[in-house]
Amino acid sequence: MAEPLILASSSPRRRELLALAGIPFEADAPEVDEACDLPAEEAVAELSRRKALAAAALHPGRFVLASDTLVCVDGVSLGKPRDPEDAKRMLRLLAGRTHQVYTGVTVISPAGRRFTDTDASQVTFDAMTEAEIDAYTASGEPLDKAGAYGIQGLGALFVRHLDGCFYGVMGLPLYLVRRLLTRAGYPVL
Repeated sequence: MAEPLILASSSPRRRELLALAGIPFEADAPEVDEACDLPAEEAVAELSRRKALAAAALHPGRFVLASDTLVCVDGVSLGKPRDPEDAKRMLRLLAGRTHQVYTGVTVISPAGRRFTDTDASQVTFDAMTEAEIDAYTASGEPLDKAGAYGIQGLGALFVRHLDGCFYGVMGLPLYLVRRLLTRAGYPVL
């Protein structure tokens, strides 16, 4: 069995997905500056690199995996909402429309080689009433998720169409994780 890699994330969804894939890991999410003015697709790659580099500095000689996800509508990036009102604002923007979800993944090998790539998916939301937005926000689910929804939870009730990777929308595209870990020399299977 492979040595556990370092997952540079505190996301319970990313932990769940790595466990689902049978990849042993230890989670350690060092604080990093997440301010980034790049377009969403470039920002998620940059932020995943920052997270991976910070974790690699704390765990030299280990494989490190980091990820970052942003939702984008009309060229505007939506990270995690600040509060319930911000979540409602985001959900109103997404309701009845198609948006993009970008997830960047970075792997750092024990020798320090870096591998980064990005997954992009298109998600179309059904129309939502104000009562549905209020009730969904009151559930608490939107408050810790990019774009204020979780496709793996109650948010699935609003997803009319997905063109892309379900796991990428959740925050960790497993096909990309496999590809990058393999390139870095980590025995995934």
